[in-house]
Amino acid sequence: MTLEVRDLSVVYPPRGGVGPARAVDGVDLRIGDGEIVALIGESGCGKSTLARTLVGLVKPSRGQVLYQGTPLDYSAKALKAYRRHTQLVLQDPGGALNPKQNVFDAVAEGPRLHGLKDDLKETVHDALTRAGLRPPEDFYHRYPHELSGGQQQRVVIAGALALNPSLIVADEPVASLDASVRGEILKLLLRLRDDLGLSALVVSHDLGLAWNIADRVAVMYLGRIVEQGTVEEVLLNPRHPYTKALLSVVPSGAEDWRPTLLSGEPPDPTAIPAGCRFHPRCGRWAGASAADRERAACDRRELPVLAADVSGAACHLLDLDPPATDVSNAWENA
Repeated sequence: MTLEVRDLSVVYPPRGGVGPARAVDGVDLRIGDGEIVALIGESGCGKSTLARTLVGLVKPSRGQVLYQGTPLDYSAKALKAYRRHTQLVLQDPGGALNPKQNVFDAVAEGPRLHGLKDDLKETVHDALTRAGLRPPEDFYHRYPHELSGGQQQRVVIAGALALNPSLIVADEPVASLDASVRGEILKLLLRLRDDLGLSALVVSHDLGLAWNIADRVAVMYLGRIVEQGTVEEVLLNPRHPYTKALLSVVPSGAEDWRPTLLSGEPPDPTAIPAGCRFHPRCGRWAGASAADRERAACDRRELPVLAADVSGAACHLLDLDPPATDVSNAWENA
């Protein structure tokens, strides 16, 4: 197992009279060797905070991050050693690259910081080649403004690869790219997994990305994983009402297809409701009978944290839900 988090929580202190904010509020998650896990959720659910916690940029308020079974040490020396194995790829490649650095120096920065100066030219050459920038020599002296968005993202990925990590945490890696370029970057991540055995956590709000690239999917809402499993389990047979609402926007081809519109306010980590944190926006709960509401007690009964090795959903209403609609035709055409 490459990376694991146990009962992870990140709480930001009160600010401006508001808070505290429970950005991550009890998460168990595992990423296996050579596995790609997609972390899906809308803005404000805590997925970017979780991503930054995995690479040691944010120290958890509770719980542990374990790499190869060893808890993460937050001393400067230990974090520097850890980041040789775990690299973060950010959403905006233009913002991630220093406009005053050429491509060679941008890719070489990580090895230089870690004292890996021997064969630096070969390291940069190999990293750019793996990232699909060929021939590498043509890019050495270019600056970010001379590159396309897709080329910039490849340079960012090459900078991560220069340290030969075992895990990449990619936070919305294709969100700022044109549709024609997104597929190229996703193919690159798959090729890196196949050729190098690289593991990856890919953070996204795009379910199509999960279908095309991931082995497993974890759906996050208001600081918690509310459903997880293989791609087929989650995307073809969703069980949680939130996952179903996310999937409902994908056209199914059926004549009666209608997307589910979530009511209420978007997730607010400073005001987590009692009971199931999704129940104020849950259409299934809103339409339930008085007897079902009393039996499910979604508005007052806390849900347990989903264990990392369990495929399923954290929902009081599972026993009340009708069988899920099969959306396989929609994904086959995605």
